[in-house]
Amino acid sequence: MPEARVIPLRPEDDEPRPVAAPSSPSWEEQIAGGVEFLHRRVTGDYETDEFGFDPDLTDHLLLPILRPLFSKYFRVETQGLEHVPAEGGALVVANHSGTLPVDALMTTVALHDEHPAHRRLRLLGADLVFELPFIGSMSRKMGTTLASNEDAERLLTGGELVGVFPEGFKGIGKPFRERYTLQRFGRGGFVTAALRTGVPIIPCAIVGAEEIYPMIGNAKTAARLLGLPYFPVTPTFPLLGPLGLLPLPSKWLIAFGAPIETASYGPGAAEDPMLVFNLTDQVRETIQHSIYQLLLQRKSVWR
Repeated sequence: MPEARVIPLRPEDDEPRPVAAPSSPSWEEQIAGGVEFLHRRVTGDYETDEFGFDPDLTDHLLLPILRPLFSKYFRVETQGLEHVPAEGGALVVANHSGTLPVDALMTTVALHDEHPAHRRLRLLGADLVFELPFIGSMSRKMGTTLASNEDAERLLTGGELVGVFPEGFKGIGKPFRERYTLQRFGRGGFVTAALRTGVPIIPCAIVGAEEIYPMIGNAKTAARLLGLPYFPVTPTFPLLGPLGLLPLPSKWLIAFGAPIETASYGPGAAEDPMLVFNLTDQVRETIQHSIYQLLLQRKSVWR
């Protein structure tokens, strides 16, 4: 099978080409579009960037799979999209929860489908993501790359919107009794990347993900044998087997806060550990406060 062309990431790219908002095409258009999509996949007439991002596959297969979850199942409502710049680099920093990283996928859909500029979120993922069969390759094709400062800075310099969940596995793998309480944000590597590139930091608060797989236990022996950071025990898994993997239909709210600018500090500020610590703490406290506000707005877990 022919290989896709690789397009380099360049900060001096031409005018951005906004992606059209998703519509409801007729069944004839859907069939025609499907045939054209399959033809491109067979002939290799599609492009990927140097990180492996495949916009053709993302737009025609992956996003359409996620949209029903976003709009019908979790009924996601977004706030503060005006705080996310229409173009240029920016770093979206969000809380992480839910046993499985569904929150990252829903945030990706929110920014692509509901932002006026239909922005693509380039997620930073842990090593384990890329070690998993199928999931690792699909993550690459959807735009995820390794959570390293080098890759983050290259994407930000290239004008990309980068998403990071600094709680990592501590966030998504925490017990249900600690829901909506932020875990430690690591050493502030995301702040260092923002300072070096001078891009704004967009705090993002997500409510709803905590309830999709309430984690009431952690089978540590099974996790160790499988090489996983945790092995969740929920009210439905592993008791109900594969059926227990179905997430609960909680009501979601995603709020993007006012940008925290970094350009005025200058690139050398990234070497100041106290500044990095203070900015990291500021972002964390902003997200935690926003989570409390969203919980007050939500009528219940389910609506």
